[in-house]
Amino acid sequence: MTTKRMIWWALPIAALTQGCVARTAANIVTFPVRAGSQAVDWSTTSQDEADRNRGRDMRKQEKRDAKERRKACRDAGYKDCD
Repeated sequence: MTTKRMIWWALPIAALTQGCVARTAANIVTFPVRAGSQAVDWSTTSQDEADRNRGRDMRKQEKRDAKERRKACRDAGYKDCD
């Protein structure tokens, strides 16, 4: 191939890959920030998550309390304990 033909092939390829190179460079630069924010997100609990977990814990506790009340009722000799 002659030098002129190589230039005609190299210019469009270089123009098309510039976006990829720029995007990759931007991803490399912003990676530590994104990784840090993800770590903070994993290590902290949002208010919504805290409320959901508290509600779940309360339902479990209510279920345990009801089970204990039924057992105490049966142990006391009552037949209709539900």
